[in-house]
Amino acid sequence: MRSFAPLVCCVLVLVAMGPYTATGQATSAATTPSSAEPSIHAVYPDPIAGGDEGEFVVLSVPDGTDIGQYAVTDGDGTVGIPNTSARGRVVLSTVPNRTRELTDWPVVGFDGHLALANGGERIRLQRGNRTVDAVRYTEAVEGELGIVNGSVIRWRPLGATDRPVVRAAGGEVRAFTLPDTPAAPIRPIRNAGERVYLAGYTLSSDRVADALIAAQRRGATVRILLEGEPVGSRTDREAATLDRLTEAGVSVRVLTGPRARYRYHHAKYAIADERAVVLTENWKPAGTGGNSSRGWGVVTSQPRIIDGLNRTFQSDIGWQDSKPWGEYRQGRQFERAGPATGSYPTEFRAESVSVQRTDLLITPDNAQGRLVETIDDADDSIDVIQPTVGDWNSPLLRALRRAASRGVEVRLLLSDAWYVREENEQTAQRFREWADRNDAPLTAKVADPDGRYEKIHAKGAVVDDKRVVVGSLNWNEAAATSNREVVLVLHGGDAADYFGAVFDADWDGGGFDMPVGALVALLGLLVVAGLAARRVSFEA
Repeated sequence: MRSFAPLVCCVLVLVAMGPYTATGQATSAATTPSSAEPSIHAVYPDPIAGGDEGEFVVLSVPDGTDIGQYAVTDGDGTVGIPNTSARGRVVLSTVPNRTRELTDWPVVGFDGHLALANGGERIRLQRGNRTVDAVRYTEAVEGELGIVNGSVIRWRPLGATDRPVVRAAGGEVRAFTLPDTPAAPIRPIRNAGERVYLAGYTLSSDRVADALIAAQRRGATVRILLEGEPVGSRTDREAATLDRLTEAGVSVRVLTGPRARYRYHHAKYAIADERAVVLTENWKPAGTGGNSSRGWGVVTSQPRIIDGLNRTFQSDIGWQDSKPWGEYRQGRQFERAGPATGSYPTEFRAESVSVQRTDLLITPDNAQGRLVETIDDADDSIDVIQPTVGDWNSPLLRALRRAASRGVEVRLLLSDAWYVREENEQTAQRFREWADRNDAPLTAKVADPDGRYEKIHAKGAVVDDKRVVVGSLNWNEAAATSNREVVLVLHGGDAADYFGAVFDADWDGGGFDMPVGALVALLGLLVVAGLAARRVSFEA
């Protein structure tokens, strides 16, 4: 498992190369450069390389500026910049050929050598004897880029993205649930003739593999991207599935290694020609196979959503942490495991539902903040379904309590899977106790599948009966700030009606919750009614 240092500050930075993961304490002391002159945008002092080879400084350059008029100094040494007209982001490096492997921005070699201290120092951008801009960092983070934002530097993995929220105009989408309709997420793949890009955490389903290989044989370009280090290790069944795909000519890659940009690649989606599937389930029998988990999913053909997913996929598969499956698997041992084999009734069939708008959110770029806003905008009701939730004081859970405090009816449904049941019972109890203390309309419970599915794996919400959240994001801080996750927000009453009906059925599936006082009163009424009935029977 990859290790990440703790979060230390919260500042939003928008940059072309992506978001940061705040894993090191740092500060910036910068002058206020003229808007007509370059400024220091970022520093990369501590590459993952012997001798820190590949250090660089990133400038933000106004259009048409001759950066050859400038130099960079750390007080110990000064290096010039070759005469060149530049614009936008420009990377300055003493090892330009190596640095070009680390960034898509244009790279210019320094005239001379500059060594950036890992422990921190002050870097100045000069024009003659005048300091145009200056930045001070106090501690570099290995393999991470320090982005300058006013008086703060934030560190994030080199190569990570910073995608904006993508919004698509209304239309129709295909809503489905699992285990009820296991054909729904695979049908677009089976019909694809040009491309299939599949992103997932794991993939062990023979049905999915068969569909991918068939698409490959039809001439489609088929590419797969998965997590390299899933929790609990990869199974021998999945390894055999990925071997079979590779042997059939399908490109299979995993995200792994010391340059990994994300804690886990946990996104679950597929692009098949001009349609896309976004869902909560893994590509395995327990998930898309319909043999175990309650899941939610959507098939859409909205062009902006397709384009946004494609851009995310290409960014994720094209970086240095993306390794071919054949290279990754060499010398590795895999855990023995059998597939899920459960069988469940079809209560909810896939339906085409109209939407007024669809938003594509991804983490760690933009999803958590937008979901908090969605919760904060709720007026009447919020129904949340999750396998489990994170820390009590995480942003999403605080937002749920804020909503309940202002009178929004909140229901939180959690999984009864054996490995989280005790934790979820405690979480649900804590929410109920909080609601009692604060006289707030919030309740939480652990689901009782009652034979309709084995466990909850869905990650979604229905808000005000007019918005639906569906995707791979577990509602905890680590997933929201360190993982790659993909989420759709569907705006419209039809989508909310569909998933709301599924939620209601799962909420009521094992009975119902009732406050203790109301339960006592009900029992009292039943006793009185029983005595009355007995009396009537004697009199008859």
